[in-house]
Amino acid sequence: MAITTPLSQSNLCSTNNTIIKTPRMIHQIQSNSISLNLRNPSFQNKLWGNRNCCLVQRRGEGGLRTSVITATAAAEKQKKRYPGEGKGFVEEMRFVAMKLHTKDQAKEGEKESQAQPLGRWEPSIDGYIQFLVDSKCVYDTLESIVDKAAVPSYAEFRNTGLERAGALAKDLEWFKERGHAIPEPSNSGLSYSQYLEDLSVKDPQAFLCHFYNVYFAHTAGGRMIGKKVAEMILEKKELEFYKWDGDLKQLLQNVRDKLNVVAESWSREEKNHCLEETEKSFKYSGELLRLILT
Repeated sequence: MAITTPLSQSNLCSTNNTIIKTPRMIHQIQSNSISLNLRNPSFQNKLWGNRNCCLVQRRGEGGLRTSVITATAAAEKQKKRYPGEGKGFVEEMRFVAMKLHTKDQAKEGEKESQAQPLGRWEPSIDGYIQFLVDSKCVYDTLESIVDKAAVPSYAEFRNTGLERAGALAKDLEWFKERGHAIPEPSNSGLSYSQYLEDLSVKDPQAFLCHFYNVYFAHTAGGRMIGKKVAEMILEKKELEFYKWDGDLKQLLQNVRDKLNVVAESWSREEKNHCLEETEKSFKYSGELLRLILT
């Protein structure tokens, strides 16, 4: 048996086989033990009162052996690690978002699917146009917010190459030229846009959660949905909404890097608050997608 404790000359006590000091417990050992000869006064003087050291004495076949072990303060708390934290905050955001996918959408998904599988969708032209109109309403809002940059960090996300409002304007013009009526935004797009406006002023962490999820989701699942709808009702026409100038992977990486830099100034509580907003982002985006089936 051996007990590790801070060194102090004043209150050592002994048991049958172990000499210990008992004022407080040490919870974490940081280094290997170092054998020492307690008969060396010079070495002893360097140790007495060192609260970062522990004295361990054991009596065995070879006699009494003494070691010194360095230790952290008892009150030091182990830091909790969050999934993805080591790779930057965007990886934490991605991890939370993937968990909110259904099991058939992503291998990390944990939600049970409640909607029709994509292969069973029956989209309509009118419903799809309404989806595009409402999407443009949301992207117009996002791009206006970062352009005005009421919160200085928003300015980092101007002209990222991911902007979609201009592409959507071209697509809606294409439908109009073919005789389709272009409706006004529905409540789905208007309510989401108003929510984003409010968040952008009072809650920048929550706003950037939506910013991340809207843009990044469109480059992944959004493209898959667009391709499927085009095959079903547009004779495989690829809309501008699903095209980007330049290398999309690099555009995404640039935004990841900027988000990681902005999040470095956030407290852990602010980061957690941002992550907690993910589910609400999915809720609003899901309402937009359901317009395709109307």
